[in-house]
Order: sequence, then structure tokens, then C-alpha cells
Amino acid sequence: MSADTRRESAERKDPVDAIIEQWAEVRPDLDTAAMEVFGRIYRLSRAMGDRMDKAYGALGIGRGEFDVLATLRRSGEPYTLSPRQLSATLMLTTGGMTGRLDKLERAGLLRRSPDPHDRRGLQVTLTEEGLALVDRAVGAGLAVQTEALSALDAEQAGHLAGLLRELLLSAETAEK
Repeated sequence: MSADTRRESAERKDPVDAIIEQWAEVRPDLDTAAMEVFGRIYRLSRAMGDRMDKAYGALGIGRGEFDVLATLRRSGEPYTLSPRQLSATLMLTTGGMTGRLDKLERAGLLRRSPDPHDRRGLQVTLTEEGLALVDRAVGAGLAVQTEALSALDAEQAGHLAGLLRELLLSAETAEK
């Protein structure tokens, strides 16, 4: 970040700055550096989640349904996974996954069929309509994200992505 960008950023206040200032008044002994980072990550996640909901909602799906369709799409042709694979990828319980699959199947966006390799198993496959919808939805979502990211130049965005990667890897490693 250039000195000009840092100075401009320091002159602009966001809601997290107000919270940090309040803590400094009542608990000057606290080091709130982590709160500044994670407070902004949390607020950014909520704001972008709301924007993504609108983008997907305009296409008749929610973020949860998008996640299922996108996971199938990313799997490549024939766009087929088992419910267990979907649940594991999306970190959902089988009950939560069943509800999403029911809704998407009723909408004609995917179909469930017996797994030819496992008599007890099922396969979930995108339909042509589901494929077309998820391709439109991913484009709409990326447009929203790209517009939001336009506040940064390409170098800043790349640097931020790298820093967030390191932070995410560290947090996920600490969970285990």
C-alpha cells in the first residue's frame, strides 16, 4: 500500500474505528489490533454475503443452493457427486444436504439416481437447466465481488489475497 493510500485510509473512518476508539477510552490497556482485522473481516463478510444473496436471489436461488450447484459444476463433467461427497465438501450434515437436494430437484436443477457402483448409494447430477443457471449465477456473483474489489488496485488485491490465505491456513491449522 502506498503512503498516499495509507494516509487516505487513515483519514477515512469505518464502524470498526469507532469500536476501537470506544475500547481505547474504557480499556486503554487492551491491544485491539486483532479486533481491527477480524472486525473488518466479519463486517465485510456480512456485507458481501448480503450482496451475494441479492445476486443469487435475482436468479431464484439462495447461497446454499448456489453452493450445491457450484460444487457439482466444479466437479467437471458429468457434474455428478454422491450426497456424501457434497456434504463433506460443503461441511453440511446429511439432513441439511437432503433439504437442499430436495428443493433443487423439485426445481429441476438436479436429479438423483441410483449409483451404478453402489446399490445403496445415490448420485446427484446437474440437469441442463441447473448447469445453465449455475453458470449465470457464478457470473453474477463474480460481478458483485469484482465491483467490490475495484476499491483496490490489482497489486493491493493480490497482496490482500495472499495475506488472507496465510491467515486462513493458520486459523484452520489451529482448529485441528
